[in-house]
Amino acid sequence: MAETVETDAGPARITWHRADSARLVLAVSHGAGGGIEARDLQALARTLPGHGVTVALVEQPWRVAGKKVAPAPKTLDTGWRGLWPALTAPGPPVVSGGRSAGARVACRTAAELGAHAVLALGFPLHPPGRPEKSRAEELLAPGVPTLVVQGGNDPFGRPVEFPEGDYDLIEVPYADHGFAVPKRADITQEQALGIITEGVAQWAASLG
Repeated sequence: MAETVETDAGPARITWHRADSARLVLAVSHGAGGGIEARDLQALARTLPGHGVTVALVEQPWRVAGKKVAPAPKTLDTGWRGLWPALTAPGPPVVSGGRSAGARVACRTAAELGAHAVLALGFPLHPPGRPEKSRAEELLAPGVPTLVVQGGNDPFGRPVEFPEGDYDLIEVPYADHGFAVPKRADITQEQALGIITEGVAQWAASLG
């Protein structure tokens, strides 16, 4: 079920994948270069409702408007803030999440919005080849339980590059920024997605 939500950044859209007797809502948005068709977001939407977690796939206003380039981070944050009342409306605690740029938004806004936890998929720790441009401060900001799911070969930050901090990290071996694995890898694409969905499901169960 899709729902259009008016925000100060323009109309956004939530596609709901509801669980029976949901104990959590996982709200996840896309990155700066794609939409909710991303393989990891779709895998979570298929899997987590069976674990008592409603998944809300969020399309930021720029994406709904058909634009190809994401706006500045503060505009993304504005869109996410405007969506928050609709995400909390069903009642269960909301885990704020996203992939890539969406993960940054979730981290930046978690404290002010009262997110129950944060899920960061493919957190862009730094631009490719620019480790000195670290975004670790954003990652460490939420102050709530945080799970990072990161590809082993992500050019935006491999798991070994991540700083120590109060968060959990799941590595998807061989995977790139979009969690694609090469055909020569020791795991299949399906197994890679299974690492993501099983890891997130177990983490969500631990949140109470």
